Amino acid sequence: MKRIGIGVFGLAALLAFSTIVVVTTAQAQIFSVLYSFDGSTSDPLSFPNPGILTQGQDGNIYATSVNGGEIVVGEGANGTVFNMTPAGVLSELYSFEVTPPNIAVGCNPYSGVTLGTDGNFYGTTIGCGDFGFGAVFVITASGDLTPLYSFTGGSDGGNPRSAPVEGRDGNFYGVTEQGGGPDNCGTVYQITPSGTLTTLHVFDTTSGCGPFAPLVQGTDGNFYGTAQQGSNLKGVVFKITPSGTFNVLYNFDGPHGQFPLGSLTQGSDGKLYGTTEAGGTFNGGVVFRMTTAGKITVLHSFNPTPDGFGPVAGLVQATDGNFYGVTGQGGGPSNSGTIFSISPKTPFPFSVLQTFDGTTAGQPEISLLQHTNGLLYGLSLGGGTHNFGTFYSLNVALNPFVSLVSTSGPVGSTIGILGQGFTGTKKVVFAGGAAAFTVVSDTYLTATVPALAKLGFVTVKTPSGALKSNKKFRVTP
Repeated sequence: MKRIGIGVFGLAALLAFSTIVVVTTAQAQIFSVLYSFDGSTSDPLSFPNPGILTQGQDGNIYATSVNGGEIVVGEGANGTVFNMTPAGVLSELYSFEVTPPNIAVGCNPYSGVTLGTDGNFYGTTIGCGDFGFGAVFVITASGDLTPLYSFTGGSDGGNPRSAPVEGRDGNFYGVTEQGGGPDNCGTVYQITPSGTLTTLHVFDTTSGCGPFAPLVQGTDGNFYGTAQQGSNLKGVVFKITPSGTFNVLYNFDGPHGQFPLGSLTQGSDGKLYGTTEAGGTFNGGVVFRMTTAGKITVLHSFNPTPDGFGPVAGLVQATDGNFYGVTGQGGGPSNSGTIFSISPKTPFPFSVLQTFDGTTAGQPEISLLQHTNGLLYGLSLGGGTHNFGTFYSLNVALNPFVSLVSTSGPVGSTIGILGQGFTGTKKVVFAGGAAAFTVVSDTYLTATVPALAKLGFVTVKTPSGALKSNKKFRVTP
């Protein structure tokens, strides 16, 4: 059942919550709680790993909740798809149900959603579907949801926790946590936008087991991911081609971390960055860097106080070049986690930017999002006025930028660009030349890859100034 509307607090409460600000000293960053979720209403509830936040064409931030939403008599509240404005105004787009015929859509989405080049959002549910093993769905920004595929729990896998990501070929790629083969260790799958699914790899206790996090497509065109177990039961990093050729790149050993539950991020240097829940010097988890050939470097081992420990979320590389992440535990007396930053440059300076107190907010488990307005946004499992979690921002004084929906494509193709202040845009420039463009809205425009384009950043020249892309665009054949 779909429900669209403003959250329980509305605009008046937004003004009230905007006053809940904690200022910390490192880099003069400002932490703000923008919304507190309420368990006594139909608010979204529960935002665990490996959920993600995604910016849409309208500039809003899209996510899912495992629980909450409209309460149906006899079945409870089984999760939502929702969005938040950057100022913290909630709109619930869809509430999942477990009674026919809505059960085919799925229930209890852990995944968050990813933005497709078609402007729609793609996600998964861990449960329900036609066979009880979860489903893949697509939903529009206005809340019209269509189920694409129901997992059987057999050779196609089952119980996907993370959202599929769109590949360069226009298909979507993802993982299931279970099913696939006799070891019940999950799969890697490809699914077309119309819902045709192909199993690319079946995990076993040697190649990895129980992949949680979404895949990332590298600049080489291959996909990279993590699984929580492997031949030594401590987790693996793997690589898989779009056609299904699979390789284990690294088996975690404990000192270099163990149990990688978060997604990988490819840095601007081409290397892969991630976290593990445990292992390292203090057994509190690590931040690691890995080449695409599998050579690992531990950048930081978490010391429970004051660093926090047990990071289950991935990292985001912000426009200052640093990586930002969260821990769901430790950091201080309340044991409610931290927000941290780490530099990819030797000696890898690490800073705790925010220690959660468990009251204002606490226990964040999903990766941060850097919005094109420059701020970092996140969700917490706990804290807030009602102790059902919060939507928060962290301002580390980074400037606005633009984000490319597609970071590669051939000359003549059309790419989407996210940002703000696009009305009256004067010019869009790729490395190598200016591009024809169309302003769709103040927060979204499209541009045609020019004939002289080459590897480099894209710049949008708006009336208020030039906005540079956070990633380079790569011209493909």
